[in-house]
Amino acid sequence: MIDGVKALVLLCVVAVLQTAAFSDVQILGGTPDVVLVVLIGVALLRGPVTGALAGFLAGLVLDVATLDTPGVTSLLLVLVGYWVGRYGETFAHDRQPGATLAVVAMTVVYAIAALALRAVLGESPSPRLVLVDHLFPSLALNALVGVPAFWLCRRIFRPLGGPERYAGSAGGSSSGGETEFVG
Repeated sequence: MIDGVKALVLLCVVAVLQTAAFSDVQILGGTPDVVLVVLIGVALLRGPVTGALAGFLAGLVLDVATLDTPGVTSLLLVLVGYWVGRYGETFAHDRQPGATLAVVAMTVVYAIAALALRAVLGESPSPRLVLVDHLFPSLALNALVGVPAFWLCRRIFRPLGGPERYAGSAGGSSSGGETEFVG
């Protein structure tokens, strides 16, 4: 319960900072998506339910703050939070390489999904502008921002389980009814 409240507060603060400060940062045509990166850190450490709820709230704050189409960012961030949380449960619970991989993959998936969703809604952003001009600089910026963001998330949300985490909950299996530990 406390972790859920911490995640919601953290992502609301980050969403406000994203709209107030980080959205104006342009480096080589790209903008860091700090909300996406922090959401990935939270979802990796706290799982799909917390990731999806935090993604919904952060997306709602972003949609309201930017006067964007209501629900678009929320839908995308709910999906990101859920799937990254599932990835964290099975593969990369508290590992920096797993977090960096998730940031890189989700930046690309998020850009493609946002482009497709906006096309379905009748808004027509240029695919070349989104996927060529902005994606690669944003990808690099998100990967750079991901390292300190994941460090911050690990400080706020201590990893669950640690060495006592069962292999069954980390995607492995135990044999013969014996408990196998992941270390």
